[in-house]
Amino acid sequence: MNETALLWTFFNLFVLAMLALDLGVFHKKSHEVSVREALSWTCVWIILAMFFNLFIYYYFDKEKGLEFFTGYLIEKSLSVDNIFVIILIFSYFKVPAAYQHKVLFWGILGALVMRVIFILTGVELIHRFHWLIYIFGGFLVYTGFRMLTSGDIKIDPERNPLVKLARKIMPITSSFEGDKFFVKKQGKTWATPLFLVVILIETTDLIFAVDSIPAILAISDDSFIVYTSNVFAILGLRSLYFALAGIEKYFRYLKYGLSAILVFVGVKMCMADFFKIPIEVSLIVIGFTLMIAMASSRLFPPSPDVKT
Repeated sequence: MNETALLWTFFNLFVLAMLALDLGVFHKKSHEVSVREALSWTCVWIILAMFFNLFIYYYFDKEKGLEFFTGYLIEKSLSVDNIFVIILIFSYFKVPAAYQHKVLFWGILGALVMRVIFILTGVELIHRFHWLIYIFGGFLVYTGFRMLTSGDIKIDPERNPLVKLARKIMPITSSFEGDKFFVKKQGKTWATPLFLVVILIETTDLIFAVDSIPAILAISDDSFIVYTSNVFAILGLRSLYFALAGIEKYFRYLKYGLSAILVFVGVKMCMADFFKIPIEVSLIVIGFTLMIAMASSRLFPPSPDVKT
């Protein structure tokens, strides 16, 4: 087994071990996750990501280390937008707080599998068909402007094609059955509303992946760097959700910052063959844009009579 295969193997074993530890030990029983617990786990995932970043820096080089950090920052930022959609989904289905962690665990596990396929396919396509970088770049610019002009996100699960398919394939219980996704009733298997929530979270992540994967491919075309930065950002998504749930108003201008970032990386991707923007400059632009968006959200809160 060569070094590359060993790196992939050990990293995936680490991810599986952390997921097993999370669900099998720390969250073996369904319970409501407190803000303190969520913040603690958020810090754990960020610290682990930074230690891995140091490993990338010393094992590879400074360039790869900066690529990992920039990719992680982009994915982490875009995941905040994803979190607010998840909040809407949980609110729509009135998912009890005690069951939300389990739903997010399985939703994010499926997201990891989809991200692997997206990343490996995207990197291979760019290596084989270099002109695709212009397509991806143009798509990111379009997505950035679309995000800027789009209104509030609305959730309509009944129009989701996968939810419709699930309802046709199997009967759905009218209420939750504890934290179970499936139950046996009247001699047949029934799905619960919790299973529908998992399906919605999976499709939501699939939609966000269409934006985020090209954005990170604009930073690096190394599949290991793109994959690992993505995974670390996604692994911390559950704890970040519980830390941010209920304080959406402090991120009211975030979408404008994310819009600017997507446009920037799209332009960077399109002009890569003519002028390559140094990774250090990209990191400064992205970091500065996020700080302005976050500071503006804090300094200019919505008026008391405006619903958030």
